[in-house]
Amino acid sequence: MDKTILCASSKYEEKYYLNPAFDGLPDAVKDELQAMCVLFTEDIGGILTMEFDEEAGLQFVTMSDKGDLLYDEIGSVLKVKQLRQTKRELLESLELYYRVFLLGEEMDLEEEDCQSNRADSRS
Repeated sequence: MDKTILCASSKYEEKYYLNPAFDGLPDAVKDELQAMCVLFTEDIGGILTMEFDEEAGLQFVTMSDKGDLLYDEIGSVLKVKQLRQTKRELLESLELYYRVFLLGEEMDLEEEDCQSNRADSRS
């Protein structure tokens, strides 16, 4: 199975891309993704791609043009870590959306509710 791009942002071209397969996402989620990606590339530089791997996990992939002295490689790692922490709920919801609506997996809602309740009780 190939990787599926959710969205991407480029500091070089000053463009944002959302995969049309995800047009069904709520507008608020699409807006949050756009803000997150564009702010990332404004702060760090380079290109950010959010893509689903073979296990339906959402990955942040960053890259830069060769010789780009303004790209902050260390900052990119720290920013991804920060986004994973602060946007954890959104990222988990996007993974679930991908598995159900794009891969066609069936989810046991009772199991999901139990996992959600266990996570809430740990907070």
